[in-house]
Amino acid sequence: MASAKLELISIFLILISIFSTQVLSQPSECETESSDSCNNKSKALPLKIIAIASILVTSMIGVCLPLVTRSVPALHPDRSLFVIVKCFAAGIILATGFMHVLPDSFDMLRSTCLSDDPWHKFPFTGFIAMLSALVTLMVDSMATSLYTKKHHAGIKPEGEVASGDQEMAVSSGGFHGHHHGHQHGAKNEFEGSQLLRYRVVAMVLELGIVVHSVVIGLSLGASNNTCTIKPLVAALCFHQMFEGMGLGGCILQAEYKFFKKAVMVFFFSVTTPFGIALGLALSKTYKENSPSALITVGLLNASSAGLLIYMALVDLLASDFMGSKLQGSIKLQLKSYVAVLLGAGGMSVMAKWA
Repeated sequence: MASAKLELISIFLILISIFSTQVLSQPSECETESSDSCNNKSKALPLKIIAIASILVTSMIGVCLPLVTRSVPALHPDRSLFVIVKCFAAGIILATGFMHVLPDSFDMLRSTCLSDDPWHKFPFTGFIAMLSALVTLMVDSMATSLYTKKHHAGIKPEGEVASGDQEMAVSSGGFHGHHHGHQHGAKNEFEGSQLLRYRVVAMVLELGIVVHSVVIGLSLGASNNTCTIKPLVAALCFHQMFEGMGLGGCILQAEYKFFKKAVMVFFFSVTTPFGIALGLALSKTYKENSPSALITVGLLNASSAGLLIYMALVDLLASDFMGSKLQGSIKLQLKSYVAVLLGAGGMSVMAKWA
């Protein structure tokens, strides 16, 4: 499972690199007004190096925090504080999709640098985001079905369990052992199904984060605008830390072994710095206002937005708020809603700079 995931993400990053080199390096065909005082390549380079280091560190801190604080009783997945922190992080991810990635896609695909036909005559951003959400639903559903079948394949047939229960009932002289055996089996089956859901959610969420992290890093690395880079680095550090906390909480609930956790932490932490390094390497040829760059990055942003919005609303927020823990406590629900609003609000404010 871990090796397949490693190969999938590695292939994706290689394809992004090749595609960026061959497609995004087309000469600019559209000039836009820019401030000459802000465009300074020599001053932008150290800022990009600082960005790579700072974003790498904050990403690792964010995604590792839920994993290393598991020993803290108050932050155990069964505790209320963990649910509140997870809701805060889900609000961050939701606002990332709605307030950052989706508007960027609209701006790019409605740019005056693109021809009116077809880019200004059809809402491609909304269409691609919708398709992305539906594809994510399909992947989410099918992956859950496949892993559930695989899980049940390792469980003893019902007849064997029943015969064992009957023997237990006979040896105990009553029905209690039979009833208890069924209860224990049903509980284990529910916990196994829930664990599979957590693992599918963690995998799909990381894939969506990897896509938009590379795109964000690519844009930052290719830019020489120091007026834009400075606030963007601070916003990305905030974004990566709390988005990492959301992903880290999902990884923790998935109960992966150490190697799988390490693989997921590694790829989340390095994707944005990798994108910055890639953009830096292509800064001489990459033109962010060229039609090919606008179309490619715009479509990738739209697909990322659809995925992130779906994951935040369906797999993170809805699953928690409709779960037994929050449904059993109105007080905890209110605290969780406040956490969601704080996370989404804070990330929405960041949209002013990033």
